[in-house]
Amino acid sequence: MSPQLSLHHVQVACPPGGEADARRFYADGLGLTEVEKPAPLAGRGGCWFRAERDGVVTAEIHVGVEDPFHPARKAHPALVVGDPAELDHLAERLRAGGFEVDESQWTTFPGYLRFHTFDAAGNRVEVLAPA
Repeated sequence: MSPQLSLHHVQVACPPGGEADARRFYADGLGLTEVEKPAPLAGRGGCWFRAERDGVVTAEIHVGVEDPFHPARKAHPALVVGDPAELDHLAERLRAGGFEVDESQWTTFPGYLRFHTFDAAGNRVEVLAPA
């Protein structure tokens, strides 16, 4: 019998001192809510972000500090929004915040429209909407 798995969170990294830039991207740009790290983990630095719908957590991204730091240019979290209009709005919001939005693969994932962006540390993030 297969285990009943679900995804709790995805972790990306930032360089030491990169938390403010992470907040600018994940909270201000993507609109995720920052959540407090548990006390035993707070001393490690980094920050956590979450999306909720009707009181249910739908996505959680943990940003951890790595030294030396190397951005994830290929590996990435992929977040789904509700529709193409929301996808367009989010792309414009990220651009307005100074973040790169790459729409070159807009129609290359069957059933979805998508773009890739990069957080302030250079980590790749994909955002999709049902086509």
